[in-house]
Amino acid sequence: MLRRAVPLLSAIAATAALTAACVPTTSFQGFQAIDARPQDVQVGVDTKETVRARLGTPSEVSTFDPNVWFYISQVMQTQSFYRPRLVRRDIVAVSFNQGGETVANVDTLSLKDGRVIAFNGHETPTRGRELTVLEQLIGSIGNGQFNGNQQPNPGQRPGQP
Repeated sequence: MLRRAVPLLSAIAATAALTAACVPTTSFQGFQAIDARPQDVQVGVDTKETVRARLGTPSEVSTFDPNVWFYISQVMQTQSFYRPRLVRRDIVAVSFNQGGETVANVDTLSLKDGRVIAFNGHETPTRGRELTVLEQLIGSIGNGQFNGNQQPNPGQRPGQP
């Protein structure tokens, strides 16, 4: 009886191991609103200090306007050897008044609000030709500072220290 149970138990264990390997792994990245709710930020009432106390430090501050704060979070799923898949993305953009410190606008964006950017894979052609490794090694002999030839560094004018 025990001889029949061993192959059956090992087959069940192997099936369980293979099934467990196919379970997706979920990872959370960025701002996690556990106790805080970005929807509770009130326009014209909350200030930078109250927003920071309620939501924490922003994930990003706008490059062109320091009065726009972004709270970004996303959920990714990875399954065995497949590429990671983006499941959810939430972005809360809090805009403040220019003169004052109060909230001017709160925008909530999700994954469906995103746009795909058309990437142009063309390369800009350059003059000249590509050198092989041997040509690069031989071509660099005599160009260093060892032979007493004091050539300027790139971007430096001759005669400047």
